[in-house]
Amino acid sequence: MVGLPGSGKTTLAKQLEQHHHALRLTPDEWMMPLFGWGEFENKREILEGLLWNVAARTLELGLNVMLDYGLWGRWERAAYRARAEALGTRVELHFLDAPLEDLWIRVDRRNCNLQVGEMPITLEELGSYPPALGLK
Repeated sequence: MVGLPGSGKTTLAKQLEQHHHALRLTPDEWMMPLFGWGEFENKREILEGLLWNVAARTLELGLNVMLDYGLWGRWERAAYRARAEALGTRVELHFLDAPLEDLWIRVDRRNCNLQVGEMPITLEELGSYPPALGLK
């Protein structure tokens, strides 16, 4: 999954996990239960590495995996694609894009009703993210 906060990554990932009988790995759902609120330093990178190990083993067993990550950088997308293809798997990339105004409506709505693992995002933070994710 590729997209900014509020683009619909997790919503689509949940639909696709059912359709493809896939293991969905969403780092946001793991961060708060493991580390609580606050600064995470490099813990997200560590967590994503561990989740990749779970994904790789799942793929080796012949099962489907859905990585519900942001994957904003081209290098990051290329690295995950190469890792998966090295295991002999087919890779699908889903890019979700929306104007900042639409993203903010969704994120603001989510901020008002945060679920376990969700962190509030400010409009300033949202506006600071890379708009085209290197795709265009």
